[in-house]
Amino acid sequence: MDLRASEKTVLQPGEYKAVGTGLHLEIPEGFEGQVRPRSGLALKHGVTLLNAPGTIDSDYRGEVRVILINHGKQPFAIEPGDRIAQLVFARTTRANLAEQQNLSDTDRAEGGFGSTGVK
Repeated sequence: MDLRASEKTVLQPGEYKAVGTGLHLEIPEGFEGQVRPRSGLALKHGVTLLNAPGTIDSDYRGEVRVILINHGKQPFAIEPGDRIAQLVFARTTRANLAEQQNLSDTDRAEGGFGSTGVK
């Protein structure tokens, strides 16, 4: 679903801020909300989310706010009702982690950034 701004503001080039949506949610346990950027804002204005995707946990009850950043060269005006992000709901799984002294071997081993798909 689209998230819309509930306030008027201007993002200067290089500036970021949390923009209110006026939306409060009660997300069922076992789910999360994922706040994602709108591709049109990124392409046309250089405006995107600073922390994409943002996560809304199921126990959060405050206003949904969207952290936008202006990577463009011009100020970007936001008016109440403007579509500023998207919200997707997804299932979550709680992992039970256990400390181990040794890990199983894999072909990748400790290969880090850029190491997959390279032979």
